[in-house]
Amino acid sequence: FKRPRDILQPFGTDQHRRMAKFVLAIDQGTTSTRAILFDKSGQPQHTSQEEFTQHYPEAGWCEHDPQDLLDSSLRCCKAVLEEAAAKASDVAGIGITNQRETTVVWDKTSGKALHRAIVWLDLRTSDTVAELSKNTGKDRFRAKTGLPLSTYFSAMKMKWLIDNVPQVKEAVAEDRCLFGTVESWLIYNLTGGIDGGVHITDVTNASRYMLMNLQTLAWDDAVCKAMGVPKTALPAIKSNSETYGLVKGCGILDGIPISGSLGDQHAALLGQGCLDVGSSKNTYGTGCFMLLNTGANPVPSANGLLTTMGYKLGPKATAIYALEGSVACAGRTVQWLRDNLGIIKNAAEIESLAASVADSGGVTMVPAFSGLFAPYWRGGARAVLVGM
Repeated sequence: FKRPRDILQPFGTDQHRRMAKFVLAIDQGTTSTRAILFDKSGQPQHTSQEEFTQHYPEAGWCEHDPQDLLDSSLRCCKAVLEEAAAKASDVAGIGITNQRETTVVWDKTSGKALHRAIVWLDLRTSDTVAELSKNTGKDRFRAKTGLPLSTYFSAMKMKWLIDNVPQVKEAVAEDRCLFGTVESWLIYNLTGGIDGGVHITDVTNASRYMLMNLQTLAWDDAVCKAMGVPKTALPAIKSNSETYGLVKGCGILDGIPISGSLGDQHAALLGQGCLDVGSSKNTYGTGCFMLLNTGANPVPSANGLLTTMGYKLGPKATAIYALEGSVACAGRTVQWLRDNLGIIKNAAEIESLAASVADSGGVTMVPAFSGLFAPYWRGGARAVLVGM
């Protein structure tokens, strides 16, 4: 994998790139937000990170306050610019990567969220999944979207919000409702919010809604109708590398182009240099995700993997697809050992503890705290510890 000689190339105008020293990245994750300032050679120079509150209103439910996601992103961005003594003209552009599927709903007249964001690992839509798959099975939309019916994907969360939250149902009826994943919410607010903010998503995040047709890269009329999600409430789908808008109303960041957006696992595929067909990456965060580059054609899986987008590096660029194996709980399991079971004080202790024994003594743990993802897609599965 050859790193581009100048990572500023996709960002802004030629004159802006000549003047700029940095690229600013926002990494809005499941448990924390981070901003990194990279120099022209792609080396990180300054970093700021913040954790934010996780809300668990009921067993199996997980929510984030959308304002926390925005505010932590702004604070982290401003912190790295201040640390570098940099101004907006020193930054060629902002790239965003984000926790996928987590769904935000807001009112386009006020710009305010209508409900907390429903997080990707939330299980409240289990009954909806069962109802939708009753006669057709879980592969009802897989031929078009590449995805099985699962609590995991954004369309399920949108349907639940419309069906169960009166403010959302009313906003949909009055054409005031805007849906989006986290990057959509950030880009809308960074570009002005109710004062001209753009309502967009990128093609990788859109591929996780369970509403986008993988062949046309557009919202599928029939799937949207079946899910009861109006297309007027959905963001416009863009490529991963183009200028979506300029930052507006955010102080020190004003005027910086927002020029890149990828869902976190697709960003990892690209960042790990998986540019050739057959190359793959496996990364561990809150969950664990394997993505394999399948080239310019979507490849259906016969083994429970997801057919999804890899990346599309420009409006006219060829779309690259991927197969994905998803595990819901990786780092989240370590958090459970620390915060719930109390057998460690910090995550780093697990390595020395694991090294202190020859094997597990026949004990096996299946950390299905949010059901089983690939290849089983069993939302009703629960974590078990066996062999004691």
